[in-house]
Amino acid sequence: MTNNRSWIPYLLILPSVAFLALLFLVPLLQTMWLAFSDNGLPSPANAQRMMADINFSRSIRNTFLLTLAVVPVQLAIALVMGTMVAKVGRGRETILWVWTIPLGISDLAAGLVWLSILQNSGYFNSLLLGLGILERQASWLSYQTPVALFFAIAVAEIWRGTAIVMVIIVAGLNQVPREFKEAAEIFGAGPWTRFWRITLPLIRPALQSALILRTVLAFEVFAVVYALGGRNFPVLVGEAYNWQNQNQNYGVAAAYAVLIMIISLAATLIYLKVIKVDPERLP
Repeated sequence: MTNNRSWIPYLLILPSVAFLALLFLVPLLQTMWLAFSDNGLPSPANAQRMMADINFSRSIRNTFLLTLAVVPVQLAIALVMGTMVAKVGRGRETILWVWTIPLGISDLAAGLVWLSILQNSGYFNSLLLGLGILERQASWLSYQTPVALFFAIAVAEIWRGTAIVMVIIVAGLNQVPREFKEAAEIFGAGPWTRFWRITLPLIRPALQSALILRTVLAFEVFAVVYALGGRNFPVLVGEAYNWQNQNQNYGVAAAYAVLIMIISLAATLIYLKVIKVDPERLP
């Protein structure tokens, strides 16, 4: 008579489930209750206050514009970097280590680094003054120069976040069988054809994961923006922080948090729908 041990898998995952419930599910439910309650009763008041916020529309616009500007550029750069690394023999680990240095720097520290470069007395102005391009210090991070401020934040985010996309792309490229590329070369396929017809379809799971992760992180951008632009460039997470820290209104801050979660989930579902992965066609 065999012992029925069908409960063992559930026992093994029980610690993980308890951990997620304690540190994710419970705070999530509390946040949603804060967002949709007022004085202990269900109410849309916090959502209404959020939408009436003077920076609400600007924060949505800035967050989406920054995401649309940063994520495609990061993906393109990561594909180029990953393809280059895949062709390198000796010194590959060193190159990867150098390129992933930004991953070891916190968001706020990265923002402060770029602040030291782009502020009025920063290195960029000093260089332009030394070359005679500017006659006096230029302000790049002021509310009077919104375009320059946007590009400064975008460049800082591209520098900071491209490495994580590259790591995922490199992992996907390592799973592409070399025999496929060799067969394509034998039949006369050029580099672009091999990349478009073979490499890109086979790394689709990596592309899907990289895009989901980087887009969600782009919707949650805060520290770099706060270091470079402060309140001059409102974003969704920044407004949630201001409502909680300065206004001491946890309900509106929770409403912003729930909105960010909904946007992130919607973006994830879109990626899962558009970039379909068929396990049977994977190597």
